[in-house]
Amino acid sequence: MQIIKNFCALLLVLFASTCQFALAQAMEGEPDSVAKTLNNFSSEKQLVVGGINVSGNKKTKPYIILREVTFKVGDTLSVQSLTQQIERSKEFIYNTTLFVDDSVYVSSIRKDSVFINIVVKERWYFFPLPYLRPVDRNINQWLSEGAGLDRINYGIKLTHNNFSGQNDKLNIWLISGYNQQISLRYNLPFIDKALTKGIDVGFTLSRQHEINYATGLTNQQLFLKLTDQFARYFLKFDATYSYRPDQKQRHYFRVAYVNESITDSVFATNPNFYPTNNESFKYIDFLYAYRYINTNYLYYPTKGFLLEGSVYKRGLDKTTDLWQLSVHGLYAKTISTKTYALIESAASIRFGNTNNFYSQSLFGYGNYQMRGLEYYVADGTAGAISRFTIGHELFKYIFHTPFIKTKTHDKIPFRFFLTAYTDVGYSYNPYVNNNLLNNKFLYSYGIGLDIVSIYDFVLRLNFSFNQLGDKGLYLHARNDF
Repeated sequence: MQIIKNFCALLLVLFASTCQFALAQAMEGEPDSVAKTLNNFSSEKQLVVGGINVSGNKKTKPYIILREVTFKVGDTLSVQSLTQQIERSKEFIYNTTLFVDDSVYVSSIRKDSVFINIVVKERWYFFPLPYLRPVDRNINQWLSEGAGLDRINYGIKLTHNNFSGQNDKLNIWLISGYNQQISLRYNLPFIDKALTKGIDVGFTLSRQHEINYATGLTNQQLFLKLTDQFARYFLKFDATYSYRPDQKQRHYFRVAYVNESITDSVFATNPNFYPTNNESFKYIDFLYAYRYINTNYLYYPTKGFLLEGSVYKRGLDKTTDLWQLSVHGLYAKTISTKTYALIESAASIRFGNTNNFYSQSLFGYGNYQMRGLEYYVADGTAGAISRFTIGHELFKYIFHTPFIKTKTHDKIPFRFFLTAYTDVGYSYNPYVNNNLLNNKFLYSYGIGLDIVSIYDFVLRLNFSFNQLGDKGLYLHARNDF
């Protein structure tokens, strides 16, 4: 009976997370006008961009689309360079996450001038979506905790991903259930005429019944659950200034104020939870981050390069002080038409007041996820991870949706990839030496099936092995909601 209950609960959560992305259309093949029109010219033939026409954008401002194009009217380009830049522009436009499909192609040639068409098919931008999600780090952890519906957060997310047609995002979250949260966030990527500067402001207020107060000797999270009161309260205000000089580079400067506290029972269980060694923690933090994005598809890259680096500073005194330096990158290479290889690495180091649980979360969070170690975490002050993957596209499938009578939302494409992978990593913790994973070389490996669809949905089913002798099937799902 418990197995049936757990299975039904899993289906409910997977349905809630996947049905949100399933109302869109297939990416149709773009016109073959480039090959047909330019076929008679040599690759070094010089052509002038005589005009660029944008169509299909009902909500999005034309200059938001043209911002992603790597050439402009009046540029003189060789046929070879023009062909390459048309392809790159198509990828940049798609990576704005504003469209379910886009085409960039030469529509006509008059003497030595070429005229470019950009045709886009817009996503649905406003989603008053029901929110249903486990409180645990991932689906696998939720299953290991019993897959109970009492460990589910529910509510509504009011999301507008193109509020004024400038790729600006407005998010309002009203979450209840196991944890409770109210959050408001607005992001405007461009606030100047040059389209290089932007702002992002946000507010979050939350409280939760259960808290991860420590990590055990077996590198698994330890929880304290309070049914009659909340274990933790959290308040945060943040503001970010962004600078984007071109299509590939982004700079972010963020400042935030955080005020949080734990109850007496949590503090009694772990007095070393906060750096302040008491029940509350208030601080201001600062972040500078840099991103370089040059991939064919941001959420499932099979070609290209991405690099991220950041400097984080927490607090203005010795008690709250912490510095963190981080770097993350990936390189994907197309081996054949349907096969790719990918390497992804991340590393970070922290110094300052790190001798407390609050300042040590590392492996098992964010970029530091090792496939096959989903049930484990490894706290630390420094660490590095590398993930190696080879993927091969098995087939594509387009699901037709006759009940949706629009030209842009009548098909749902799916791509299926078979993968083989291995992950390696190391988490250094000067305060812990008697557990399974800290201060040891970590590795895992396995095979998987990745399902990629519209609205940046990626479902991964991995069968993994790790150095502890564990093996099993693990699920990972993400989408842009």
